[in-house]
Amino acid sequence: MASSPALREVQRDIETQANALSKLQKDIAKNHQVRKQYTIQLGENELVLKELELLNENANVYKLIGPVLVKQDLAEANANVRKRIEYISAELKRLEGTLQDLEDKQNSKRDSILKSQQKIQALQAGKAKS
Repeated sequence: MASSPALREVQRDIETQANALSKLQKDIAKNHQVRKQYTIQLGENELVLKELELLNENANVYKLIGPVLVKQDLAEANANVRKRIEYISAELKRLEGTLQDLEDKQNSKRDSILKSQQKIQALQAGKAKS
C-alpha cells in the first residue's frame, strides 16, 4: 500500500504535464496560422512589387486608404512595399524561431510524460508482485 501515494503523485504529475503539452500544441497551431497569414501577405506584396517594377517612372499609382484612392508617387509606393516585405520577412523569421522553440518544448514534455508513464508501470508492476 506504500506505493499508492507515489502512484497518485506520478499520475497527478502526468496530468499536469499533459495539460502543459496541450497548451503548447495550441500555441504551435496558433503560430502556424499566423505564419500562414504572413506568408500569404509576403506573396501578395512581392507580386505588387513586381507590378510596380513594370511601370514607367511617370505612371500614376494609387493607394487605397479606406474607401478612397489616393495618388502616390511611384518611388514612394515602391519604397513602402519594400519596407512591408522587409517587415513581413523579419516577422516570419521571428515566428520560425518561436515555432522551433515551442516544438522543442513539446518534444521535451512528451519525453517527460513518457518517463512518468514508465514510472507508473514500474510502480504498478511492483505493487502486483507484492
